[in-house]
Amino acid sequence: MRLPFLNRKNEQSRLNRALDSQQGVLCCLYGRRRCGKSRLLQEVLSRRKSVYYLADERAQEIQRPAVARAIEALLPGFAEVEYPDWESLLQRWWREAPGGSVLALDEFPYLAKASGELPSLLQKFIDQNRDRGIHLLLCGSSQRMMQGLTLDASAPLYGRAQEVLRIGPLTAGWIGEALSLSQPEQMLQAYAVWGGVPRYWELAADHDSTWDAVEQLVLDPLGVLYEEPRRLLLDDLRETAQATSILSLIGAGCHRLSEIAARLGKPATSLTRPLSRLQELGLIRRELPFGASPRSSRKSLYRIDDPFLAFWFRFVEPNRSRLEAGAVRQVKASIQERFRQHLGVVWEDLVQQCLVHLELGGRQWMPGAHWWGAGLDRRYLEVDVLAESADGKSLLIGEAKLSLRLEELPRVQQQLQEKADRLPFRSRYSQVLARTFPLNELQASQPVAVSASDVFGSLK
Repeated sequence: MRLPFLNRKNEQSRLNRALDSQQGVLCCLYGRRRCGKSRLLQEVLSRRKSVYYLADERAQEIQRPAVARAIEALLPGFAEVEYPDWESLLQRWWREAPGGSVLALDEFPYLAKASGELPSLLQKFIDQNRDRGIHLLLCGSSQRMMQGLTLDASAPLYGRAQEVLRIGPLTAGWIGEALSLSQPEQMLQAYAVWGGVPRYWELAADHDSTWDAVEQLVLDPLGVLYEEPRRLLLDDLRETAQATSILSLIGAGCHRLSEIAARLGKPATSLTRPLSRLQELGLIRRELPFGASPRSSRKSLYRIDDPFLAFWFRFVEPNRSRLEAGAVRQVKASIQERFRQHLGVVWEDLVQQCLVHLELGGRQWMPGAHWWGAGLDRRYLEVDVLAESADGKSLLIGEAKLSLRLEELPRVQQQLQEKADRLPFRSRYSQVLARTFPLNELQASQPVAVSASDVFGSLK
């Protein structure tokens, strides 16, 4: 099912503004696969004189005529000529294309890999033909290669791009509209599996339920998404074994660097670069306790920063032998029994994300964070959500609950206040605001409970 085009208004606005220039511009889009880069390109190009070409891994001798055929739709007769090299093709394009035209090369890293001279040629034609108003759009799923082509100071195209946009997953608030879900419980369950990747949403929309889609797309070895993590890693890493091992360990509950290193039998210092690379790709995040310094804190945890990958490495990867043996239904039943804990982690993350978009207690708030450590009484203390007000004077303490009865709310609020009193940094703030974030809707209006609808609504 093809979903309606959702969000991306800021990205569309920036691209349209750049392409409205009277001078020729270069714009680059990159990001992990299936996040909607190609759809965004098509939306932007639909009202312009444009050529769109989706590259692949074929040899340049095959792709060059294919590019010429794509250009022929705008310049009749263009493909009737045989072009011996890219320079002759591009020279004619920049000579004959009407002003305001756009040449969009999707999955450009494939072309650049097959023809190493191509970035330098594009740089030459961009520099020589700015006054003609011919625009170039480059797009790619290999974040490593796209960053190298546009952000590396030694690259030919460095400094030429008017816009360099990283296209990531959509925020959780859009999944209800995409999959026609109205209840927060349904939305969280779907988001906890598919994350914010629009293509996963499209695939799921063709099935009767989230769990039916999980069985057919993710658990079945023939499913489209069964090997998805491997494909994602191959886009950006020359060697994927170490990254896969790290993600598997994090998915299994090893969140501390020392734990990961011990399980791999390697010194912790040898994992600094692999972990940093996975962070750069947006696949994992380093979580610090609220208020901790990224430079000095030794209490960091590593977590998979994408719900789909977290789901896959937590539930699918450990069961691959059973799945390959045909025990798909049995594995699905086992996952359903343990799924609630995964839901709780995802809900806590969404609550932390939403705070910067909500006004609570008449204040604006910074993004939320988890906190753990010794309280003032030296006993261990853990808090789901902490956030500082934008003016730095107030502290918000919160708890994310998958279910909560109305009569339990006073007890939960009292527990939050008691936790606040035990925080070692409580004295820095003139006021503490306690809020509960239940996924289920409470029957009566309660100012101390933030509704799940407000959480999802803010994440749009």
